[in-house]
Amino acid sequence: MISAVAFDAFGTIVRIGQRTNPYRELFREGRRQGVALTPDSAHLALTTNLSLDDMALSLGISLTPSKSEELRQRLELELSSIEQYPDAVEAISLLKEAGVKTGICSNLSSPYGPKVRDIFPLMDGYAFSYEAGATKPDPVIYRSICAEMDVEPGHYFGDGLGRVLMIGDSQRCDRDGPRVVGITGFYLDRTGRGQIHDLVQFAQIVINSNSPKP
Repeated sequence: MISAVAFDAFGTIVRIGQRTNPYRELFREGRRQGVALTPDSAHLALTTNLSLDDMALSLGISLTPSKSEELRQRLELELSSIEQYPDAVEAISLLKEAGVKTGICSNLSSPYGPKVRDIFPLMDGYAFSYEAGATKPDPVIYRSICAEMDVEPGHYFGDGLGRVLMIGDSQRCDRDGPRVVGITGFYLDRTGRGQIHDLVQFAQIVINSNSPKP
């Protein structure tokens, strides 16, 4: 019995209509100033609840008032362009009607979390990297979404404990990573070349799997 499904956010249930890349521009500004930025700098942006100005301060990047305002406008424009995928709305509705819990598990910088919550306000749980302090594929974030949904991963059969699934557009983070904690992961390929290319298709697979066999 499948009891819960966790969805990735961007590329899976939501998309950015107009990319302005405020964080990329922040890092560009840092490099212009000679700040030594590393992969840990990007990781910091995903695992701390900091505004762009506070992120700049933490990384030692100096922002003029005009640059700070430019970054703020870039961020606001990008946030305002975020929209849901229609198949995500339908799939989540179908799963809820079938009694399957749903959640969102995603690597996000802190300004993006409230927007995702606004678009999908009725999920059973949310696990965002900036709140969990860990990014996918760290097991910590997968355990976090299971705790949020009040389900236990790692139990596939018996004892009344249902299976937990996850789906997203990253093979590493959404298909393979969750398996470490006992979540069955699936890869969503919206190009149509993969096994699963639509979330309604995926929801039907889940619902059919839960249906009593004749």
